[in-house]
Amino acid sequence: MSSSMVETVDINAPVAVSWALWSDVTRWPAFLSHVRLVEPIDERRFAWQLQLPGADKNFVAELTEVVPEDRIAWRTTEGVHHAGVVTFHHLTDTTSRVTLQIEYTPQGFVEHLGALTNLDSALANYDLGEFQKLAEKTAASCGG
Repeated sequence: MSSSMVETVDINAPVAVSWALWSDVTRWPAFLSHVRLVEPIDERRFAWQLQLPGADKNFVAELTEVVPEDRIAWRTTEGVHHAGVVTFHHLTDTTSRVTLQIEYTPQGFVEHLGALTNLDSALANYDLGEFQKLAEKTAASCGG
């Protein structure tokens, strides 16, 4: 049985700032609390290390679509099964909206529990909040 989640955050930063931060996958551990490390394998594939309650996970994901300042989509090719897309929306010259959508297949008791109780959604919401803080700080420091 697969699960899905969609979370959205409005950010006081232009789309260009939000895009620049999210499109650099090596920065993901700075705002994704469960991501320990993301290492590029080649131009489209990345090795991930996750630290989750009850289990550490390693997997390889590949970018399936990259449209600058619009969307980044990925899917796993090894390890845990999930796919996702993050989209960037221009609200004003100084604000943007970021939407994260993930489809995944929970494995094991802890992951099923997370899916059933919306803990996964709460974690994604928290992570988007951390991304919001980083993007707003970055925008403020570069005067935009």
